[in-house]
Amino acid sequence: MVVIYGIDKHLNPIKSQLSDVIHRCMQSVLGMPEDKRAHRFIPLANEDFFYPDGRTDSYTVIEINLMKGRKPDTQKALIKGLFEAIESQLGISTVDVEITIKEQEKYQWGFRGITGDEASDLKYNVDV
Repeated sequence: MVVIYGIDKHLNPIKSQLSDVIHRCMQSVLGMPEDKRAHRFIPLANEDFFYPDGRTDSYTVIEINLMKGRKPDTQKALIKGLFEAIESQLGISTVDVEITIKEQEKYQWGFRGITGDEASDLKYNVDV
C-alpha cells in the first residue's frame, strides 16, 4: 500500500498521473502486477501540512508499505526510479519529494481473510 501526502491544490490535479508513475516504477523494479495498485491520497490544506525549509508547495511525501523481503539494492532502485520518474514526468523537483519505505513482517499483513505469510497465491515475488 502506498500513501501520498501533499498540499491539496497541488496534489489533487496530479493524483491520477502520480499514481500511474508510482505504479509503473513498482512494476518495473518490484515486479508488481498491473492489478496490484493500492494507493491512498491524503490532500491537505496548507495550514495542515508543515514541511522543511527550502521546499515548495509541491512538496510531496510518499510512504510505501511493503512486506519484508526486498533487498536493500531493490529498495534503493525503487526510490531512485521514483525520484527520476516524478521529476521527468510530473516536473516535481527531487527536493520536493520525500520517500520512505516501511517494511512489515509478512505475518503482520492481513488481506482476503489471511495473513501475508499464509498467502501462497501471490502473483508477484516478495523476495527480490
